Amino acid sequence: MRNSSLFRALHLLKLSKQYSTVVVRNESQSKLCGVPSLSLHDRSWNYMPARCKNSHSLELAHLKSNGQGLNLGDDAAPLFQPKRAVILTKMTRYEYERKLCDGMSDKEFMEYLESKDSDYFGLLERHKNHYYALDVVRKELQKANIEARVVQRFYLDRSALDWADVVFTAGGDGTYLLAANKFVNTSKPLIGINTDPDRSEGHLCLPKCEYNAVKFGDALKRLLKGDFGWKWRQRIQVTMSGTHINDDPIELHDQQLIFPEHRFIEHIAEDEQVRVLKPSNGEKETYPVRRLPCLALNEVFVGESLSSRVSYYEIATDTTPKEKQKSSGVTICTGTGSSSWHFHINHLSSSAVGEILNIANQVSGCDFPVGDEAMTEEIMDTFNSSLRFDPSEPLMAYTIRDPIKNAVFHVERTGSFAKKITIRSRMWDACLVVDGGMSFKFNDGAVATFEIAENNALRTVTFD
Repeated sequence: MRNSSLFRALHLLKLSKQYSTVVVRNESQSKLCGVPSLSLHDRSWNYMPARCKNSHSLELAHLKSNGQGLNLGDDAAPLFQPKRAVILTKMTRYEYERKLCDGMSDKEFMEYLESKDSDYFGLLERHKNHYYALDVVRKELQKANIEARVVQRFYLDRSALDWADVVFTAGGDGTYLLAANKFVNTSKPLIGINTDPDRSEGHLCLPKCEYNAVKFGDALKRLLKGDFGWKWRQRIQVTMSGTHINDDPIELHDQQLIFPEHRFIEHIAEDEQVRVLKPSNGEKETYPVRRLPCLALNEVFVGESLSSRVSYYEIATDTTPKEKQKSSGVTICTGTGSSSWHFHINHLSSSAVGEILNIANQVSGCDFPVGDEAMTEEIMDTFNSSLRFDPSEPLMAYTIRDPIKNAVFHVERTGSFAKKITIRSRMWDACLVVDGGMSFKFNDGAVATFEIAENNALRTVTFD
């Protein structure tokens, strides 16, 4: 199935004829299309989609201008003077494999890795590099008279978070997200340190070239001098009602270590009975409500546990009515997550832009220079950039993945922005997954409401 972004972009180009906003690069091309010249660098370009009623840019601008939001503010002079710090360390791939192969001798372990074309010595080297980098972070904190505790990911709990004045994560984005899910104190900062800059992008960590773990001393000096700014990242609060609301969550990070041969066994209960709460006096059914114990920093996924199955649900937002849909699931992201899964689902490639321009030429009678690689790249970059929005914005972006459209199901929108989203499950083996790490059952009858937890924005730092 073609990327839904291609069809959205094509729709914009089709509407461009109606609104006379065809993009042209110079005056000669404008004469071909019969519209005024419009530079891609002109401010009007940034608002061109705003003339099309289905534009993401229009909706985002509207929500920003009409939303009250939370004024998180910034300190006039940021102050960073912690006495106690927790360093959350990731589990290295070497440790992970070792845990799976508990009881094997070194020789047996090497043979096992070789059998699946894994490099034993490479894993061991990266394992040692991580712990060297971790030790650098710990020693730098101690030199600054900051008491430091190293906490393994399995042992991060409320007591550790309450003890610390600041939490550093030593790893990559996965380690950072793990901490962010459990971090509820907005007065304490969460700061990511990349321990493997050669193999990890670490988008949520401090810039890896200048301030990776081995160079942590330079970052700490800037922090202690107040040479930084506070950055707030909004998170999604999920409220559930209906069946399964009191089921224990499943930590997908731990699941394969516990049941490597049954990764999703907890979601599959063949003899499970749907628990419907019906009062004996004939009154209307009522369901308890529960806020999930974790906040999503990147995104939430809702859909069938097995990706090959079709997800069936009802969805409504604060700006759209309830609609029954079938698709490959729904992703709901924050501004932080808009550069992650959301971006990769919706982004356009240069070849897709070329296809759109070809079709636009046929439909509009214009003569866009399809072979102009510079223009194609610029259109692609502009569209893709519009998918991202600021992490501090109290907004969510949702995407319907591979929606089914036929005589029965009419998916009006494949994605948009919203302040509130409600989804009712019509599925039998479904899950609601927070940041790819915490999974909750979400089967038939369950209802989930998604909103930005403005009073629980995550405090981070920036060196920009």
